[in-house]
Amino acid sequence: MHLPNYVDARRRENNDYKRVEFKFDDKIRNKYLGKTYFLKTYGCQMNEHDSENIDALLIELGFSKVDDYEDADLVLLNTCSIRENAHNKAFGMLGRLKHLKEKKHNLIIGLCGCMAQEASVVEDILNKYKYVNFVFGTHNLYQLPQILDSAISSLRQEIEVFSKEGDLVEGLPVVRANSYKAYVNIIYGCNKFCTYCIVPYTRGKERSRAKEDILKEVDELINSGYKEITLLGQNVNAYGKDLYSDYNLGNLLEDIAKKDIPRIRFMTSHPWDFTDEMVSVIGKYKNIMPSVHLPVQSGSNRILKLMGRRYTKESYLELFNKIKSSVPNVAISTDIIVGFPGETENDFLETLDLAQKCKYDNAFTFIFSPREGTPACKLKDDVTITEKEERLQRLNEIVNKYFLFNNKKLEGKVVSVLVEGLSEKNDMYFGYTDTNKLINFTVNRDVKIGDIVDVRVTSAKTWSLDGELVG
Repeated sequence: MHLPNYVDARRRENNDYKRVEFKFDDKIRNKYLGKTYFLKTYGCQMNEHDSENIDALLIELGFSKVDDYEDADLVLLNTCSIRENAHNKAFGMLGRLKHLKEKKHNLIIGLCGCMAQEASVVEDILNKYKYVNFVFGTHNLYQLPQILDSAISSLRQEIEVFSKEGDLVEGLPVVRANSYKAYVNIIYGCNKFCTYCIVPYTRGKERSRAKEDILKEVDELINSGYKEITLLGQNVNAYGKDLYSDYNLGNLLEDIAKKDIPRIRFMTSHPWDFTDEMVSVIGKYKNIMPSVHLPVQSGSNRILKLMGRRYTKESYLELFNKIKSSVPNVAISTDIIVGFPGETENDFLETLDLAQKCKYDNAFTFIFSPREGTPACKLKDDVTITEKEERLQRLNEIVNKYFLFNNKKLEGKVVSVLVEGLSEKNDMYFGYTDTNKLINFTVNRDVKIGDIVDVRVTSAKTWSLDGELVG
């Protein structure tokens, strides 16, 4: 049994990890043929991609996937710990599974992902959720087959969560969620330690994949007909800093852009690591999508310092304007937290002022959520929940206004769209533009999911566009 420890999780030592190639244990391959599983994923794109690996590992064991957890022999929750709401959803699901297990005594229940890396969560599972059969963390996903097999064979609760990252495992099997868009991990972990954020503890230190492994994976996706790839990292801009002296995300983006892939995206960026070279490369290549997610979190320098963000409002705006002027038709989105401990009305007004200046194409806005084990959790929080909710509403009124403002500018224009499926609206398809805007559109000829087509925008709403196929 290995339990998570925040002291170990915080350590940032030299690059003491190595690259290893994954090998599946043939002794347990197909051991569970005829058994079914249900996988529930919470959280970010990294978790979604982890679940693509989990799907593949479970299929190698012989399991087949079902869409209803009540029909499954195994239920696995891949969890998120970024906000309290994600915690509550996962524990709520565990409560429902307890009732199901009272009827299905042989049901196997597992929990993995970021919540598994939290000491308090694992302590609760040991003491209050004894019916959970196994838990594993973000650093040893590759051990799922052995952990699951041991939990089933021994009938003991298996807790295997490493606080130290361990080796960087290549060659994990993957079952892609679709056949035209793909996630590609390029860097794991984060070294920033923003005071409110649990991610550096749950995902570990920054570890970059070798450029050769990334480019090989991209080539395989291109040969399989993929149209869009998204490069993933908790702090994607830090790619290469731990591995190379002369190769970074700008270089990687350029190498991929020179390949025959129509669409390239990347996320999530930290403004501190966003270099001029990156801005130049994004503006240079048409297949790097003009869509940048640039979290600001607050418009107040005092709050940014308390958050440990390591930039000022002024430096953020300088970078924002540089991207706007260098990348044609770029759409910039952001994250903003309101109600951070100690945030005054004047601090909040500075955030509103920044939102007015930036006129974001999209924004993910949240009330501060204290995460146990982070420095911000210990700060005196003298902002009432009523004030926080009122500030969130005022902020949303402003950002929503600019969502519509930016979308209206597209009316009458022709945009490039990756077709993703049939819309809920009758006789319409939906997809995403190069600037990552959702559009529902009518067609006058056959189109296929995965096609990239030209669509004329006929009307704009706050959250989406309507259009018609051109040609």
